Amino acid sequence: MTGFRPDLSFLSEVRLDLDQRLQAPAKLAPEIDPNWHSCGSVQPHGYDVLAQPEEGLFLAGMKSYGRAPSFLAMTGYEQVRSIAAALAGDLDAAGQVELTLPDTGVCGGAGLFDSEEGSGGGCCGPVGPQPVSLGGLSTTGGLS
Repeated sequence: MTGFRPDLSFLSEVRLDLDQRLQAPAKLAPEIDPNWHSCGSVQPHGYDVLAQPEEGLFLAGMKSYGRAPSFLAMTGYEQVRSIAAALAGDLDAAGQVELTLPDTGVCGGAGLFDSEEGSGGGCCGPVGPQPVSLGGLSTTGGLS
């Protein structure tokens, strides 16, 4: 994902309110800035933060995070639930965004970020090098 940029070209004819640096909705950008937040520290957000100046247009899912690398699918599911409730006219349900994400190694990028002694590697699996075999050769140099 190095150099990832969202493709917003298909939205060139509609009004958008995007942060210049992250290319995310302007109201969401300060909450997802990777210089200050991991995905676990992003506050739950819904339709009101994702709404664009073009009536009825919302950016959700990966597009809502622009260049920020910390998007998780669970976030997208809650975004879409909130937007669907708002479009259906149920603003009470749309405003009840209660997603709580763990501040995990996946978010922190280290793999050991949330591991505890003896936990088997935290969220990201075993810690340390793991043997891999490709086409009958193992990483130990011999045939498997």
